[in-house]
Amino acid sequence: MKAMILAAGKGTRIRPLTESIPKPMVPIINKPLLEFLVDLLRQHGFDEIMISTSYLANQIENYFADGSRFGVQIGYSFEGYHQDGKVLAEGLGSAGGLKAIQDFSRFYDDTFAVLCGDAIVDVDLTRALAMHRERKAVASIVLKEVAPREVSRYGVVEVDGDGRIVQFQEKPRAEEAVSTLANTGIYLFEPAVLDLVPSGQRFDIVIDLFPLMLARGLPFYGLTLPFCWIDVGHTSDYWLAIQTILGGGLHGEVLGPEIAPGIWGGINIAGDLAASRIEGPVYIGSSTRIEPGATLLGPTVIGRNCVVESGARVKACVVGGYTRISRFANLTEKIVSGRFCVDRYGHNVELARIGYAFVVDDARERRSWTEDQKILIQFLQSEVPDPE
Repeated sequence: MKAMILAAGKGTRIRPLTESIPKPMVPIINKPLLEFLVDLLRQHGFDEIMISTSYLANQIENYFADGSRFGVQIGYSFEGYHQDGKVLAEGLGSAGGLKAIQDFSRFYDDTFAVLCGDAIVDVDLTRALAMHRERKAVASIVLKEVAPREVSRYGVVEVDGDGRIVQFQEKPRAEEAVSTLANTGIYLFEPAVLDLVPSGQRFDIVIDLFPLMLARGLPFYGLTLPFCWIDVGHTSDYWLAIQTILGGGLHGEVLGPEIAPGIWGGINIAGDLAASRIEGPVYIGSSTRIEPGATLLGPTVIGRNCVVESGARVKACVVGGYTRISRFANLTEKIVSGRFCVDRYGHNVELARIGYAFVVDDARERRSWTEDQKILIQFLQSEVPDPE
C-alpha cells in the first residue's frame, strides 16, 4: 500500500532545535521524529512511501535513502528550487503536492494514507483503514478527543451520529468550539479525491480540499480512535514527547538495551553508573561518559558523545549530542544542546549573560577559560548555582 508523509516545513515554532536540521529530523531519544512515522506505516502494510521535502531536504534524503534499511520503499517529492546555491521553497500546498505526484505517474492507484511529518502517533492504521472502507468513504480523517482547554491549538471537527463530517473550525476558543475532536493530520484517501485538485496550483488539504468535499456532499468521515498522539508543534511538545516515550506512553516503542534497572543506552558508555545517582527512566546515548558523582533524574535523555561531569545535576531534561554538562550545572526541565539552553517552553536560558556560559558547552571544544572565569569557578567549588 502507498502513503505520503508531508515533511517540507521549516519548523520555525520549535527553534532553536530546527536551526540546523529540518523539523522531521529532530531527534526523539534515539531516532528522528520522521522515523517513527515510517515505522508506523511499515507495521500496517504501507510499504511504498513518498516524502515531500524542501527545507534542508538532503538531510532527510541522506538518512532514509531508498528506504530499504527500514523495510519500505521511499521516494521524494522536492518542493522548491535552487537559486544561487540556496534552496527556495515554492510548494504547491499539501494537496497540490499530491496532485503533482499523481500527474507525474498516477502513483496513487488505491486507498492511500497521508501523514503530517511533525507528530508522533501509535494509531492502529489497519483498523482505521477497515473503518474507512466499511463506510465506503472517499476520504477519512483520524480524530482525537482533546481536553476543552486545548482546542484552541488545533483544527477541530464536528461529526454527525454516523461519523460523517459536518464542519471544521480552525483553532477556536474553548467557549466557541463545536467539538473537542482534533484533526490529527492523519488522512485516508481514495485516488478519486485528487480529481478535485487543480494541476499546477497551490492547493491545501485543510483550507481548500476539505471545504470543497463538504460542499459537494461526498462521503467524508471522521474516525475517532484511542491512541497516543503528540503534535510536535512547539518546543513544549518536543519536551513532552520525550517525557511520554520515556514513561512508556507510546505503545510498542523500544528504547534499546536496558543496561541497568530503568536505564537504557547505546554502546561504548564510559563510567561506573553505580558510582552516580541515576533514577530512571533515563536514556544514555552511545560514547557518552558519566563521571562518578553525577546525578541524573528521569525522565531524562542524554545524547550520544556527551560528558556529564561529577557534581552535575540533571532532572527531567533533554540533552543533545556532543554536549558537556559541567560539574556546576543544576538543570531541571531544560533542553540543552552544545551551548544553547532553553526551558521546556522554549524560552532561552541566557547562561552567557549571567556569566555561566561554561555550565553547558560543546563536548568537542577545548576549554580556554578567562582569569575571571577561573576565579568564579573557584568560588563555585563549594556552592553549585541554579542557572535559572
